[in-house]
Amino acid sequence: MALISKSTIQEVNTRLDAVSVIGEYIRLEKKSGRWWGRCPFHSAGQEKTPSFKVDPESKMYYCFGCNKGGSVISFIMEMEKINYPEAIKNLAAKMSIEIIYEEGFFAEAAQDNSVKDELFELYKRLTVTFQHFLHEKGDNEELNQTERLSPSGNAALEYIKNRGISDEMIDIFKLGFSPVDRDFLYNFLKKKSYSDEFLAKSGLFSSRYKTIPLFSGRLMFPIADKQGRIVAFGGRALPGIIQANGKEPPKYINSPETEIYKKGQTLFAIDQAKTQMRQSKTVYLAEGYMDVIALHQAGITNSVAPLGTAFTDEQAFFLRQWVDKIILLFDNDEAGKKAAYKAIITCRKNNIFCTVADMHEGLKKETDTKNYDKFKDPADILKDFGPQILKNILKFTTNDFEYLILHSKNQYNVTKGSINSATEYMYPYLEALESEIDCSDSITRIADFFKIERNAVQNDYFKWKTARFRTFDEKPDTSNNPAIGSKPRLDIRRSGELNLLTNIALNMDLYPEFRAVIKIKDIDDITAKEIFIALEECYKHDENSLDSLLIKIYDENLRNFIVNRGTSGEFKGDSRRFMEDGINLIKIKLIKKRLTEINSQMRESERKSETIENVNDLLAEKKILDAKIRKLEGR
Repeated sequence: MALISKSTIQEVNTRLDAVSVIGEYIRLEKKSGRWWGRCPFHSAGQEKTPSFKVDPESKMYYCFGCNKGGSVISFIMEMEKINYPEAIKNLAAKMSIEIIYEEGFFAEAAQDNSVKDELFELYKRLTVTFQHFLHEKGDNEELNQTERLSPSGNAALEYIKNRGISDEMIDIFKLGFSPVDRDFLYNFLKKKSYSDEFLAKSGLFSSRYKTIPLFSGRLMFPIADKQGRIVAFGGRALPGIIQANGKEPPKYINSPETEIYKKGQTLFAIDQAKTQMRQSKTVYLAEGYMDVIALHQAGITNSVAPLGTAFTDEQAFFLRQWVDKIILLFDNDEAGKKAAYKAIITCRKNNIFCTVADMHEGLKKETDTKNYDKFKDPADILKDFGPQILKNILKFTTNDFEYLILHSKNQYNVTKGSINSATEYMYPYLEALESEIDCSDSITRIADFFKIERNAVQNDYFKWKTARFRTFDEKPDTSNNPAIGSKPRLDIRRSGELNLLTNIALNMDLYPEFRAVIKIKDIDDITAKEIFIALEECYKHDENSLDSLLIKIYDENLRNFIVNRGTSGEFKGDSRRFMEDGINLIKIKLIKKRLTEINSQMRESERKSETIENVNDLLAEKKILDAKIRKLEGR
C-alpha cells in the first residue's frame, strides 16, 4: 500500500472540521458550548437524551453511553468500514487537498486509486450518455451513429410520463435509456480507449460474454452513493418487449457488485434523502425505484429503497446513523408482505422503531375510489391521484406489532389446529426485540389477541428459541473472557502519572521534551506505562497524530479513557505547565524513593558498625536530595 506523506496527513488533521464531518452522519445540536448527538455505534433508539459528544477543538468524539471514542479520522474509519489511508483520502477529497505520497510510492499510489477513480468517471459519463438517449434524437456525433434507436428512447420517456413522473424528477434522478443495439456500448467504450481488462470488472457487461452489455433497451436508473457519485445502474424492461426466445425479459436488472458498489451498503436515492432524513429522524423505505421517485415528487424527500435485495442489517445500521424511525411502503401483494415482514424483523434487530403505511386505509379516507386493490404501491397512487393525495395517505400507518399480528391471523386459519402457526409467526419478532420489557409486553398482547393463556405463549416461544439455538454449531465467544487466550483488560484508575501521560498523549508535541528527562522505568502506573510505550513508538516513526497513538494502544478501556478526557476539555489549559508539574512530582517521587533507600542503608550500616565514612557519605547525599525536594516543591 502506498504511503501517504506526513505533510498530507498533517494538513488533513489541521483543516478538518469535526462538527461538519461528523454532522454528515448524525444530527448534532449545540448545548452549553458542546455538540451532542445520538451515538451511531450503540442502541441510540433507547436514549432519552443524546450521549454522543463532539469536541471541535480536540477534534474528538466520545459516547458516554457505550464509552466509544476517538478522533474524527477513526470515526470515518468506523462508519465507512475503511482503513486509515482510505479515511485520509476520503477527507482530503472533501477538502480539495492534494494527496502527496512518500518518495518511491507514487506509481503504486496511482495504481491503488486509478481503478476506482476510472469507474466513478465511467459511470458519471455513461449516466449523461443514457440521459441523451432518453431525450435526444442525434444532436451530437455519438448519437447520430445510433439515431435508429431513438424511437425506443422515446418509448421509455413516454412510459415514464404515463406513470405521472414529472420532468423535474426525470432530471433530478438522471433517468436515461440504454441503447437497444447490443454492440453499441462495447464499441463506444473501446473507442474511448478503455481496455478489455478494465471493462471486464466494470459491472457493465456479461460475465460470460465479455462484449455483451447487461443493459440494452432498458429505462436506466443511476444509483448514487451518499456522496452523490454514480456507482451502479438499475435497468427496467419496457412493457410489451418480447425476447428472441419468445419470453418476456426480466423486469429489472441491477448492476453486480464492483470495487465501488456494494448492494448491502447503499440505498437508492440516499444522496437525495439524507438531508431530510437527518432533520426529520425518519425515513420512508419503499420497494423500488419508481416508488421512491413518486414519493420525492410528492415532497417526501426522505425516501429510499433497497437495491434488488431484501432490506439488510448493513442498510439498517447505515440508516440508523440519521433516523430512529422507518416507515415501510411495500407493495400490497404477497411478495410485498413477505418483504415487509423481513424488514420489520431487520429494523427491530437493529433497534429502530418501525411502522407500516396503510395505503388502502389512506385511500378510503382521502378519495372516493372503491377499487382499493388496484393500487399496490406509491407509483400507482401518484399516477391516478397525483402527488398531494399520495402525500396525504401516508399519514395512515400501523405499528409493526399490529401489522404482523393481523397478517398472522389472515394468513393462517386460526382454529385450534392452526393457532400454533399463527403465534409462531410472531416469534422472530419477539426475538428481535432488544428490550425484555417490550418482549414480555408483546407476549401478553399475543395471548390476548388469540385468547389463549399467556404462559402457553411464553413457554412455546422459549421452546422455539431453544430449538433454534441448538441448530447452530457455535463456538463459545471468548473475545471478552480474559481467562481464555486473551489479554486481560486494564483496570483504569486515576493517578497523577496517568493524568500526566494522558495530557502528553493529547498534546504530542510535548513528548520529545518529556522523554528527555523521564524514562519508562520512572513510571509506576501500568496504564501510564502503556501510553508511554505507544508515545515512544510514535516518536520513533515520526508520527504525531492521535490516531497513530490510539492504534498502538491495544487496550480498549485505555483508548476510551484518553478520548473521554480529551473531549472533556480537562487538558485544554496550560498543557506545558501541567507536564512540568507532573515531571516535578515524578522527580520528587524518585528522590523520596532514594531517601528511603538511604535511611535503610544508614540503619544497616549502624547495625553492622560500618565506618563513619560510609555513614557520612550517605548523610551528604541525603542533604543534597532534601535540598532538591525543597526546590522542586517551591519551598
